[in-house]
Amino acid sequence: MESYAVIKTGGKQYRVKPGDVIRVELLADEVGAEVALAPVLAVSDEKGFRFGTPELTDIRVTGTVTDRIRDRKVISFKQKRRKGYRRKIGHRQNLTVCRIDGIEPVAQQEQETDHGA
Repeated sequence: MESYAVIKTGGKQYRVKPGDVIRVELLADEVGAEVALAPVLAVSDEKGFRFGTPELTDIRVTGTVTDRIRDRKVISFKQKRRKGYRRKIGHRQNLTVCRIDGIEPVAQQEQETDHGA
């Protein structure tokens, strides 16, 4: 059984496993930087399926930023009939492409320092 985790970033939830490439909303990290994607909401590994209430603090999902891109353009068009009112607005979301490197447990002393921050 291959392990996977459910993470939350940018207001969305993603089911990831090591080796996956995901597109998430813009992260502040530069290309090539290691990132820890948190919070981890659930994980399935050799111990079975576990989920947090609301998150798991003993699991860390790490990844590498591979690219920064812009998503396709989304068009918002408004019109009021018979009034001559028309508005057309476009939007392109900035995205970060991230490769998932691993899902690993966090050492007990690292957990204690994370809570103090």
